[in-house]
Amino acid sequence: MKYLVTGGCGFIGSNFIHRILGKFPDSKIINIDAMNIGSNSQNFKNFSNKNYTFVKGNISNKVLMKKLMKNVDCIINFAAESHVDRSIHDSNSFLKSNVLGVHNILELLRKKKEIRFLQISTDEVYGESIKKNYLEHDELNPSNPYSATKAAAEMLIRSYVRTYGIDAKISRCTNNFGPRQYPEKLIPKTIISALKNKKIPVHGLGLAKRQWIHVFDHCDALEQIISKWPRSLIYNISGNFETTTLNIVKTILDKMNKSKNLINFVADRPGQDQGYRVNANLIKKETGFKPKINPKYALQSTIDWYVENEKWWKSIPFEQIKNPTPWK
Repeated sequence: MKYLVTGGCGFIGSNFIHRILGKFPDSKIINIDAMNIGSNSQNFKNFSNKNYTFVKGNISNKVLMKKLMKNVDCIINFAAESHVDRSIHDSNSFLKSNVLGVHNILELLRKKKEIRFLQISTDEVYGESIKKNYLEHDELNPSNPYSATKAAAEMLIRSYVRTYGIDAKISRCTNNFGPRQYPEKLIPKTIISALKNKKIPVHGLGLAKRQWIHVFDHCDALEQIISKWPRSLIYNISGNFETTTLNIVKTILDKMNKSKNLINFVADRPGQDQGYRVNANLIKKETGFKPKINPKYALQSTIDWYVENEKWWKSIPFEQIKNPTPWK
């Protein structure tokens, strides 16, 4: 199979590419990435594979995307601005990438309906949930500019499926963690801050809950969707543990033998969702997917990766990984 992967130098995209080419060496992958914040060329440093091609470019470039889409079987769209804090600070780039970029791909797919399209979305499109596990057909109620742009992209895709007959799927995954995650996100930021004995910012009281999944399990779920291409349009993907922000930070500090005095409670973000919860029975029913990685092992292995790959995160300018906090 020949894939066009967008945003493949980011966290989930790079892990997906490494997984596919490792498991299916005859596959061919074109990776287009604009190399904005969140992407890292180190993810493919010293990576040599005749079936892998990197193209620096933007998914909004219609001429380039039309050229890259020739003779591909499937497009997987990881390209997105994804950090909630930055979307609150300035949402313009989120609209351009997450909405207009997807629209550009959809317009090209109108004339290439034989290409399958998988949109990587997020559980955040449902909005806050403390008790209810959202199902794929439930109403979307995004709480911040980031999740609103992802929901807008989903609405465009659903309209193009109905109106033009394009062949698409949408995945909505819970919080990811694992190797190669950009250090602006909670788990890598906590690990790196602890390594440097620097304060770790925790929003509010740190009581917001999230469901977590290791990125390898997420990539496995995506592989199942692509290879089996089941009948439904939308699939929730969930990991095998749920916990609060504060508990994640404390667990990491315990595992690293670091003092909890490093925790620094800061003002909560505007519109903070106290929980996201999804029901992921549909993907299990239609593809057989279920997460396999033990949470305790997964968190320790993630810590170990950042400890052992200091050059990877030191290559990122510090000003790029600071959380903007215009509400403070």
